[in-house]
Amino acid sequence: MNVLYLSYDGMTDPLGQSQVLPYLRGLSEQGYTIHLVSYEKQDKFKKHRNHIQKICDDANICWHPQDYVLGGSILTTLKQVRRMRKIAFYLNEKYTFSIVHCRSYIAALAGLRLKQKKGAKFIFDMRGFWADERVDGGLWNLKNPLYKTIYRYFKRKELQFFRESDYTISLTHNGKNEIESWKPLKDKNLNIEVIPCCVDLDLFNPARIDLSEQQTVKEQLGIQDSNFVLGYVGSIGTWYMLPEMLDYFKLQLTHNEQAVFLFVTGESPDFIKSAAREKNIPPEKIIVVSALHKDVPLYLSLFDKSIFFIRSTFSKKASSPTKQGEIMAMGIPLVCNSGVGDTDEVVLKYNCGHVVKTFSDVAYLEAIESKEHFDPDTIASGAKNYFSLEEGVKRYVKVYNSVHG
Repeated sequence: MNVLYLSYDGMTDPLGQSQVLPYLRGLSEQGYTIHLVSYEKQDKFKKHRNHIQKICDDANICWHPQDYVLGGSILTTLKQVRRMRKIAFYLNEKYTFSIVHCRSYIAALAGLRLKQKKGAKFIFDMRGFWADERVDGGLWNLKNPLYKTIYRYFKRKELQFFRESDYTISLTHNGKNEIESWKPLKDKNLNIEVIPCCVDLDLFNPARIDLSEQQTVKEQLGIQDSNFVLGYVGSIGTWYMLPEMLDYFKLQLTHNEQAVFLFVTGESPDFIKSAAREKNIPPEKIIVVSALHKDVPLYLSLFDKSIFFIRSTFSKKASSPTKQGEIMAMGIPLVCNSGVGDTDEVVLKYNCGHVVKTFSDVAYLEAIESKEHFDPDTIASGAKNYFSLEEGVKRYVKVYNSVHG
């Protein structure tokens, strides 16, 4: 079976390496012939092209990378959508795809046309309520008539994607329940499979950490055995609440002056340290390091506890933080906030950390002063049960088999 996978995200981006390629490798192993179209930012493409090409070659994935045009205007995006459609139809003439699997809304604009014109089965891998994310994140101001028009367009397309998809993939049960409650979809027998952002348990495996490498990294970063390491992994961007996480750490310092805050991120160290200075946190307490995806487990192994606070908005009902599965797989307890996808339910179900209900000193202190013990093996077992890549691939196989008949 030939499958066309369309992604507006790049495979040379961290997200492509953690949340696209591992699934496609698993599907390829099940006998599907995958053709992958992705949009690559030139700086990352030049740096990581050979690495990604080898991954694709080893997994028998046919990669068709395209240039991602920087600029961010809606006109630029629409031009790239038209280009994606042309590529999809061109490749279909050569390979005749049974399925077109679309990652998020931009790709779905191209993929749905392939279903309508050529009969390919259409899988809408929504990844979140994209248009609402743009509004909630402050990128589209609905007081601006242009953005209001664009928002309404995508909300109409969203309903069309749900109605015409042969299967929809939701990252969360919370998101699935929200979709099924919408009146315009009540007459539609929706096929929705919940597949969270899974984790490669072979890669994120504490038993595979080389202790000598771990010690070397600690020395390079200036981390002492006496330090308590609070850790954050991933980008910060629009949704992650850096000031609130720094407030938490500042209180942590009052209880343990040996605490340090380690950021494993591609963000600018100056940006993070500047935000810390505004909170009167000593700069030597903030450590920022960038790492390739394959090296992230080594850095995570330095964490005593991890933290992520995410803005709780309507669109975040459908959000599954990639970092949650990775942190849990390494057996690390975490601190997070409530109201984001299924995140807090997973934390409580598998007893893997603290859920903060309010962004306040009282709530932070409750987590910091808690004597509750979180067992690393129990946390890792929770990741295996809920975020296993193997289980995620099985669910995708079920969807593929279902739509192919």
